[in-house]
Amino acid sequence: MKKIILIVLSILTFTSYAQTASTQKRIIILATGGTIAGSGDSSTKAAYTAGKVPIDDLLNAVPQIHNYGKITGEQIASIGSQDMNIVTWLKLTKRINEIFKNNEADAVVVTHGTDTQEETAYFLDLTVQYDKPVVLVGAMRPSTAMSQDGNRNLLDAVVVAADESSKTRGVIVAMDEKIFDARDVTKTSTTNIETFQSRNYGPIGLIYDGKVKYYYQSLRNPAKKFDVTKLNSLPQVEIVYGYADANANSVYCITNSGPKGIVYAGMGNGNFGAPVGKALAEAAKKGIIVCRSARAGSGRVTLDNEVKDAELGFVVADDLNPQKARVLLMLSLTETNDRAKIQQNFFDY
Repeated sequence: MKKIILIVLSILTFTSYAQTASTQKRIIILATGGTIAGSGDSSTKAAYTAGKVPIDDLLNAVPQIHNYGKITGEQIASIGSQDMNIVTWLKLTKRINEIFKNNEADAVVVTHGTDTQEETAYFLDLTVQYDKPVVLVGAMRPSTAMSQDGNRNLLDAVVVAADESSKTRGVIVAMDEKIFDARDVTKTSTTNIETFQSRNYGPIGLIYDGKVKYYYQSLRNPAKKFDVTKLNSLPQVEIVYGYADANANSVYCITNSGPKGIVYAGMGNGNFGAPVGKALAEAAKKGIIVCRSARAGSGRVTLDNEVKDAELGFVVADDLNPQKARVLLMLSLTETNDRAKIQQNFFDY
């Protein structure tokens, strides 16, 4: 009788394990380097080298992530995010689309340095063609620091990626127990742990004790994404920074370098002094798309309000900061040079 009971219990245990294994989310972590993979000589000093720790070592440091799914890792790059570039962006988005197309995983986590994490997140948000979860994560302190934040952030990112409610939300960023929409998040402090914020709208959700709670979803999540499958580069778009009594030479220098677009990070509501305005208008007449953004850090740049945009041939970034306006303008220029269509993209995406 005991033998029969043991056999039945064994069968039930195996069945339960098989069912659990079959329902576990398959999550691929694509590593690009950054502080989360950084290493320093001292646990109490700030100095470190980004991107030194390989993905396998990151996974081994957080064995608990395997409780949330079948986790595998791939090394896409090993750089600090100050060195992030368009080639790596294209490689990353093509790999993510390939993963989902071939049903290799149910979700993707991307480890990334914080300096340009928001730009990569928004680029992926505009180019990943699938509604499965894509979660970017990083750290403000290297893996060797006494109070490093990378392990907790990585675990939380996997928790978010595995959560069923993370579907159809576009690309998201999980940092410091908060979840942010890729379009709205930005880095706000050079060294503070709570550097990532959405100044206009706040986080879309929170992570605590291995659980995810969403509170709202951005309406800026168009079904149509930009197809970069056959692209190896993007059109050149440069950013010009506005300030009091600015010299227009910076605009002329950039104009002469042959860009397809210029994003102006203006004062206040995307404003400029007369010399800079004249130079930007001349650039627009040459067929360069000039987009007015703002250096303020929050709020919208309004169309045809203080500035006669239609007359000058400008478009406005709406509530995108300059670095994200550049991302959208580059991708828009892969499809059209029509100012009206590009302006509509800034209102839709």
